[in-house]
Amino acid sequence: MVELNQWHRGRLIDHIQLVVADYEACKRFYKAVLTVIGVPVVEGEGYFYADELFVSPGQPTTGRAHLAFQAADRETVERFYEAALANGGRDNGAPGPRDYHPGYYAAFVLDPEGNNIEAVTHGPAKRSAPSVVLTDDSH
Repeated sequence: MVELNQWHRGRLIDHIQLVVADYEACKRFYKAVLTVIGVPVVEGEGYFYADELFVSPGQPTTGRAHLAFQAADRETVERFYEAALANGGRDNGAPGPRDYHPGYYAAFVLDPEGNNIEAVTHGPAKRSAPSVVLTDDSH
């Protein structure tokens, strides 16, 4: 078991777990696209995680889920899309502006399990902090 004394939250999404049939294909896919976004992937015993995303093998699969990853800018959205397609992802909406609100720029792909994965930037914005830092002071 991985023991951590500090956790960073708020850089990717809150918390999602995917149970997948083709674990190795998904591990390759997520390592590639999350490297582009700048979020490290950590291997656990029988699972891997990146920030708030946990992926483990098993049956039945979770089906089609939608995950939207935060991207710093349009270039990152485009690199995410390229990395996804080069690592087992399928097109589900090329990079471009969307009508959700001004500045919304996103790309959509289907991961190897058919989940709808998005990278989005919301236009020029300043973050109050790079992440929320949680610490375990009980040790």
